[in-house]
Amino acid sequence: MDIKELRINSNRFKQSHDEICKIGATAGGGVNRVALTDEDRQARDLFVKWLKEIQCNVSIDEMGNIFGERTGKHPELPSVMSGSHLDSQPNAGRFDGTLGVLAALEVLRTLHENDIKTERTLFATNWTNEEGCRFPPVMVSSGVWAGAIALEKAYQSMDNGGVTQLEALEQIGYKGTTPAKNWPLHAYYEYHIEQGPILEKAGITIGIPKGIVCLHWYDITIEGQGDHVGPTPMEVRRDALCCAAEMILKVKGVPDRVGGGMVATVGEIHNSPNSRNIIPEKVHFTIDIRSWDDDQALKAWTILEQDFNEIAECNGTTVQMAVTSQVVHAPFNKELVLHITESAEALGYSNQDIVSGAVHDASYINQIAPAAMIFVPSIGGRSHVEVEHTDWDDCVAGANVLLQSMLKSANEIWFYS
Repeated sequence: MDIKELRINSNRFKQSHDEICKIGATAGGGVNRVALTDEDRQARDLFVKWLKEIQCNVSIDEMGNIFGERTGKHPELPSVMSGSHLDSQPNAGRFDGTLGVLAALEVLRTLHENDIKTERTLFATNWTNEEGCRFPPVMVSSGVWAGAIALEKAYQSMDNGGVTQLEALEQIGYKGTTPAKNWPLHAYYEYHIEQGPILEKAGITIGIPKGIVCLHWYDITIEGQGDHVGPTPMEVRRDALCCAAEMILKVKGVPDRVGGGMVATVGEIHNSPNSRNIIPEKVHFTIDIRSWDDDQALKAWTILEQDFNEIAECNGTTVQMAVTSQVVHAPFNKELVLHITESAEALGYSNQDIVSGAVHDASYINQIAPAAMIFVPSIGGRSHVEVEHTDWDDCVAGANVLLQSMLKSANEIWFYS
């Protein structure tokens, strides 16, 4: 059989997607499958079961990353991998991450049922805790695997209930024994929904990112003084929440101050003691800065640091600022991007270049190996919400592009520059 004629089984792909999305399903049509919860465990168990059904060798590393291996003719050659994540944000969508994991599985299923042996070994992968909403930072386990984050630091990350990531891995039975350490990769492909409005607005089926923006996370803690709201005059108050409000508005305005082309967001805030008749004494909030230009993002943070110190002094409060994570922007491998473009063209799918405004595990894998991504449209550009949706025909199109792109890389016997 001419491998260029191979296509994934769209019905099986959809059935698998529907089945796994029953795990953690929400009333609004989304999923709640936060990392290392029982729902995450159930999804992992199902993924492992499916891998074993097609005789893949399954390994689980110290961070709970799952690798399904389909051995090639030359296992000594650097392998080809595709993956994403099964964990979700709280009450999020059905496609973010899950689509990419199941598409990688479907590629291996297609090769298995057609008895096709590739030159290089193939892997389908589920990365642990890509979202970072329970145990920060984001993409922590691919970061450990790539050598960018220390294993012990990742283990010590703690959720709001005081549970460490190591404890949670052990609780769900997914602290593996394989070292969380990378091996030589010839190519890494990650298939994902766009999570933005560009492709849908343009009527394009396949987005081909030239890379991923940088991601900087910061944690800000302000300490003031708690007092009774009635007897305490306004002029003597040391209100941590009012101080935080001024700082948050500075975050909103900083992209314009550095020339635009970047985004800055405060997505999480904790006010203490959070009582209506006590002046807030402590506030913690987070900042997320993203840009294609690493220097621009760093400049924005330098401006905010100065602003925050001035605002804290004016309000009689103290401020502590911590750098939680700084992931540099990731320009993708040109040969892999070309494989995706050629595959989309050969399959007759409209396509266009794009930049990923969301970060993905490919951000870290790109630091140690050739990497690229495949995007399909998000309806209304909505993501991380229950209404997140992508037309199934587009899901199938992206999976077929992934199949053909992986086959190109898996049957090469040379190395990328």
